[in-house]
Amino acid sequence: MSNYKTVFFTLGILQIILGISMIIPILTQFIYSEIDSSFIGASIISIVFGILFFLSNLNHDKKLNLQQAFLLTALSWISIAIFGSLPFVFSSLDLSITDSFFESMSGITTTGSTIISNLEIAPKSILLWRAILQWLGGIGIIVMAITLMPIMNVGGMQLFKISSNDSSEKLLPKSKEIALRLIYVYLILTTLCAMAYKFFGMSIFDSITHSMTTIATGGFSNYNSSIGYFDSLSIEISSMIFVILGSLPFIAYIKFLSGNRKIFTSDVQIKSFIKIIIFSIFLLFVYSFFQDKNIYNINLRSIFFNVISVLTGTGYVTGEFDGWGNFPLIFFLTLMFIGGCAGSTTCGIKIFRLQILYLFISNQLKKIIYPKGIFLIKYDKNTVDDKFMASIISFIFLYFVIFFLIATFLSLSGLDFVTSVSGAATSISNVGPGLGSIIGPSGNFASLPDASKWILSLGMILGRLELFAILVLFLPSFWRN
Repeated sequence: MSNYKTVFFTLGILQIILGISMIIPILTQFIYSEIDSSFIGASIISIVFGILFFLSNLNHDKKLNLQQAFLLTALSWISIAIFGSLPFVFSSLDLSITDSFFESMSGITTTGSTIISNLEIAPKSILLWRAILQWLGGIGIIVMAITLMPIMNVGGMQLFKISSNDSSEKLLPKSKEIALRLIYVYLILTTLCAMAYKFFGMSIFDSITHSMTTIATGGFSNYNSSIGYFDSLSIEISSMIFVILGSLPFIAYIKFLSGNRKIFTSDVQIKSFIKIIIFSIFLLFVYSFFQDKNIYNINLRSIFFNVISVLTGTGYVTGEFDGWGNFPLIFFLTLMFIGGCAGSTTCGIKIFRLQILYLFISNQLKKIIYPKGIFLIKYDKNTVDDKFMASIISFIFLYFVIFFLIATFLSLSGLDFVTSVSGAATSISNVGPGLGSIIGPSGNFASLPDASKWILSLGMILGRLELFAILVLFLPSFWRN
């Protein structure tokens, strides 16, 4: 196990950070007179385990090879989900271990599916902890997507290497500096979002928690009716703006701060992302018009908000879109799969993969028309080689295979067709609410069987960590070298 000292040393640091993070809900308990031992006990356990990992692996070699990078990626999320569930286990909500783990996994993977039936009467400390988990998960996936995943060659993420001399044997010396800049940008966006929410009428507590889950595109809210609870156009517009900002590649912010002032208008992913939003809103507007024939009855505000929320995987809701008809249901299911930009807090297949798949299909059609022609695939001025193309296609194929497997297992656990299919989609795409009367916008996941919750939890972590980062650990050949 000496080869993995760096992994367990890093896990120890993460556990200590998680335990220290629990001090914030403890302070909240004092402010709102909710004092109990739920967070104190969970904090002590997390910090003690973290210190044990830290001290027992002090003599690590400070290098991380490819094998260790995969192991660290998987164990980080799993261990934080486990220790992050302790406050739920110890809380006054009387949650089972399954429910606590589900809520914690939903938080750290920024999914936003919840099993808490009545959020309005939940302790303030628990509501804040859910937001903190999503916030930590958001910054965690950004840092990982830009520093770890490119060297792991996961599903085409090597396209986003921050330097041309990356090595799989040693992480970039730039990585620490890049990570600090990312955290700096993330903090600024969260603060600005909180200020906007407060300015437009949220309480201080609501503005802080909602800003955390907005920038993380997580979608946990303090109310059963989500953002719709506030019934405020200003709050919804603020939410849409900051959800979009959280869905853009965070490396673009660093490039902007480094002097590239045109990055947000020239980045091919960002341009496609905005086009998809505009097209989706227009399509649902036209559909609504033909359904009702009266332009004044179309709830354009709700269409705008829910398109952005579902596409980015945020999962905030302002209206029960599952009552709009059959076409919007299928369309929202499609948007769940697409997701936002790579290197952002969003999940899903990601826009760059769909762009490259489109280029590949166009190329294949050209080869049929001109059999002797030589056609190169170029994406954002980079030539896409066969190996790279294979990683993109295999990722998308595997994404849908796992989606169908999750849907199948959910149906075997006793769920109906709509709940199984939308539950599978919402877990692997880390969206939050599903479709139908049970897990739809107005429902939650509390009534699902325990087996379904474990299946959905697995789907969440597979989707969050780009599938391969988890699945590769189950290959015997991976461990042989």
